[in-house]
Amino acid sequence: MPLYIQVASVLRQRIQSGQWGQGEKISTLEELEAEFEVARVTVRQAIDVLREEGLLRARQGRGTFVSNKAHDRHWLKLAVNWTSLVDSLKDNVPRNITLEEDCPAPVLGPNDGEPAKSYVRLRSLQYRNNEPYSVVDLSLARHIFDLDSKQFLSAAALPTIDARDDIVLRDAHQTLVIGSAGPEIADLMKIPLGAPTVDSHCVIIDDAGVAIYVGDIIYRADCIKLQIDLLSSVQRDRAWSGRRKAR
Repeated sequence: MPLYIQVASVLRQRIQSGQWGQGEKISTLEELEAEFEVARVTVRQAIDVLREEGLLRARQGRGTFVSNKAHDRHWLKLAVNWTSLVDSLKDNVPRNITLEEDCPAPVLGPNDGEPAKSYVRLRSLQYRNNEPYSVVDLSLARHIFDLDSKQFLSAAALPTIDARDDIVLRDAHQTLVIGSAGPEIADLMKIPLGAPTVDSHCVIIDDAGVAIYVGDIIYRADCIKLQIDLLSSVQRDRAWSGRRKAR
């Protein structure tokens, strides 16, 4: 990874963590040059990156300051059921989609169904409010992709699958783990190296028991909020029990 990207990642983390507050003047070019032991041009490139992101602004003759723009954190509610997951993706427009045809079948676990005859691999960067928030690496069954290849290349895959009457689902599950951003992910999502991520492994199985969708989605953790209604199932069980007693 280029040195200026590494420096920009550290500076970005200082801003997002509050080490440098809104409106505060950051270290001078000379101080940053000495701290990171890099050339002056490298520091300038790093600062330019953060200026383009709107995190920093320069004042003529006064230095560089943290933008007064409020940082909207944890604005993405992570879905915990099929309906909320599909609804959260309907308006998404994936960018930088790459397509790999006739790729190897994904690794499937004991409860992930049977592999399809062949798969295509789609990789995209998901945006919300013009800000990258996730990287999607998807293995999609070839026969599903061929149903509407143009739609799968221009829109989120799950809403596309959900909207089709000719695809019947038997199971859908995802596993979430806390990870950290490597060089590629940090660069794509404009987050510091090693920044926390939420990594999702999602598997969709059709009524024939075939894993038609196997996706690995990496979310930037600073925009994620996970909210679960802990009493919803209890309340439903009590309501059902009450109806049975009334009979």
